[in-house]
Amino acid sequence: MKSVWKKLEVFMNNLKIRRKLILLYLLCVITPLVITDGVILSILIQTDSEKIRHEMENTADAVSYELSSVFEVLDRIKGNIYTNRKLDAFLKKEYQSNLEFYEESRAILNSIYYDSISGYSGAKLLLYADNNTILNGGHFQRLESVKETDWYREFAASEKKDDLMIAYDESRKLSAINQRRIFVVGRLDYFGKDEQEQLIRIDLDYNSFNRELENMNCNTPVYICSGDRILFSNGKENRYTQPFEQLTGKEKIGYEREWSFYDDELRILVEKPSNMILNCLIRNFPWIIVLVAANILLPLTIMSIINHSFVGRLQILSNAFDEIEPEKMELLSNVRGADEIAGLMKNYNRMLRRLKELIQIVYKDRLERQEMDLARQKAEIQALHSQINPHFLFNVLESIRMHSVLKGEEETSEMIARLAVLERQSVKWTSDYVKVAEELKFIEAYLELQKYRFGKRLSYEIQVMPQCREYVLPRLTISTLVENACVHGIEGKKGNCWIYIRIYEKDGWLYLEIEDTGSGMSEEQTAKLLEQMRNCDIDSVRASDHIGILNACLRLKMISGNTALFDLESEEGAGSWFLFRAPTEKLLGRV
Repeated sequence: MKSVWKKLEVFMNNLKIRRKLILLYLLCVITPLVITDGVILSILIQTDSEKIRHEMENTADAVSYELSSVFEVLDRIKGNIYTNRKLDAFLKKEYQSNLEFYEESRAILNSIYYDSISGYSGAKLLLYADNNTILNGGHFQRLESVKETDWYREFAASEKKDDLMIAYDESRKLSAINQRRIFVVGRLDYFGKDEQEQLIRIDLDYNSFNRELENMNCNTPVYICSGDRILFSNGKENRYTQPFEQLTGKEKIGYEREWSFYDDELRILVEKPSNMILNCLIRNFPWIIVLVAANILLPLTIMSIINHSFVGRLQILSNAFDEIEPEKMELLSNVRGADEIAGLMKNYNRMLRRLKELIQIVYKDRLERQEMDLARQKAEIQALHSQINPHFLFNVLESIRMHSVLKGEEETSEMIARLAVLERQSVKWTSDYVKVAEELKFIEAYLELQKYRFGKRLSYEIQVMPQCREYVLPRLTISTLVENACVHGIEGKKGNCWIYIRIYEKDGWLYLEIEDTGSGMSEEQTAKLLEQMRNCDIDSVRASDHIGILNACLRLKMISGNTALFDLESEEGAGSWFLFRAPTEKLLGRV
């Protein structure tokens, strides 16, 4: 028990205060309320179910009453005819001619038909006799005409001798009239059971009875079945032109009642309303809203107020302590209250004031030393700048010399004009930064001079997005990279070479690609140079053989706040590809 309590204590100690309050709310407020509301809702659903069952029972009562009314009439009709001596004599008589039968049948019908069926028009009377002298037609039929029917065989095989039996005629083929026929059959043997067999058949008006069933306006489907055969229904199963259907979906039946006619058993089935629970919730929706508001929303509101007062201030204090750097930590201005949490917030402000005083004392000397180091690094970068101009000028003058030796003095003036552009840029070095558009002018002048040197061996292409011309880069960085492609890439290759310069913007980054089809480098040289480019600093630039490239990369890293990324690919005999990219927000507003 102690170990369990200990584990529980450790768990609670590790749980955040906000979650502790939520757990308290769930266990002590929500859980009892949910159980209570569940019981109330269950009572509501049960009450509603009882109401629905009572309604289904009333529906079954109404249908049962209607059935009893109809079949009592049929029973009365049969009783009136059963004891009629004139009819008995008529059915047993041997007729000499058809005319004789016809005249007597009209007379007997006038005497018994209207008396027997008076007051009920929903029935058709048929009389059968084992007499070969009567004619088939109208209300009289020879018994031999129906002896092969299913209903007669069932009636003859039954133990019913004196009473009526409900029968169904399913022997006829599908037709547009009277496909469904429901009738009662009984024996006419009141005046002698050992003589010729006589039957009475009373056909029920199927359509008329279904209309009565539909007029009850029941809210749910109602079925009157014999076994699983649906005899009557207030739904789609009542189409009298279709064969009798079999009952399906028995799980939907909500109430069942037996109904007897003599020894025939029928079932009255009432289907359950669909979505009983949903309908119950909809009917009781106002009460449910009241319960939710009273049992959940109100306690939740109170807990939110407590949480804001308790956890909210603790969160402010916690966020203040999350600041690692002391210079970013700020005094809490929203200290409120006089409880323990307010005391902690006041002590935090007192501690922070003392800490900042210590920072001013302890780190002041360090900041001064850092400023001296930065000044020294700036001086070293300026020295590197001064190394670029002589190096650059030497290569250009060498190009002019070689061209003069090979071709004469005719194009010297043009070469000197190009050189003037280059020298003008070097002399005007008042700022370390220049727009991309101005740097490109310098590059174009340099490449044109190089074309005098290499002739048709050198071709170049510059592609720049218009918006990229306004971005700022360190002066002569792109030029240095292009110079390296010319001197080290093209000079050592005999065939024709291309230099491609592409500057574009994508997803908030500026991309600079320089590609040449020169002599290239080995895989080992490429990997080494790429490592130096990505990790260049003042010391590595001074110690490297690639002073121009690393100087350019270092200055690109400095202007981008160390966010610049470099990539390099090269293949011996195929050329090299250089990539620089940096956030565009770092390359604005320095000129």
